[in-house]
Amino acid sequence: MANQTLVAVDLAKAVFEVAFSHHPGQVARQKRDSREQFPHVLAHLPPATIVMEACGSAHFWARHARGLGHTPVLLPPHAVRPYVRRNKTDRTDTKGMLEAFRNEEIHPVPVKSVAQQTLASLHRLRTGWLAERTARINNLRALLREFGIVIPLGARHAVPAACAQIDDAESDLPTPLRPVLAKLCTEIRDLERRVQMIEQQLAAPPPTPQPSLV
Repeated sequence: MANQTLVAVDLAKAVFEVAFSHHPGQVARQKRDSREQFPHVLAHLPPATIVMEACGSAHFWARHARGLGHTPVLLPPHAVRPYVRRNKTDRTDTKGMLEAFRNEEIHPVPVKSVAQQTLASLHRLRTGWLAERTARINNLRALLREFGIVIPLGARHAVPAACAQIDDAESDLPTPLRPVLAKLCTEIRDLERRVQMIEQQLAAPPPTPQPSLV
């Protein structure tokens, strides 16, 4: 083990539980730090192994710790859970991380780079917006069908066909429904523009690294 000092960190929204261990099976001390204080803790800590569960903002903090000379280790949450032997609290979570870290059969999660996290975020946004678009189109179809109006299959046909019914004064669509369905069509088109924006970003070539001046 390159760094004999183990530091287990239970990440939270506002307050982090931090446990320090210098010998296997022993916790030297535990403390709680705010999100704002934690960077100062890492900056003043001698090189150590920083253990965290691979969730939430763990990759951000792992990169930050690595930049300060520490060795970050991200453990799969499901692998840590069996080591939390008492009621689940922040203190027992950190102790569980320390024990799980010493199990050589548990493989850490690789720390993602900013570029990798950016790509994953873009895909997550695209998936979410596509799901919202599908739900709204299905709702639009169902509402029109209740009044005997069936629009062609295919997502690209839904909004144009619905708008034609909304604009047609002779259609069987009740007048009070026309403005709200028009709003629904606008929402669908907005989601389509967002998805298109994401797809353009995904298709764009990665930026060329700037040469170092050092």
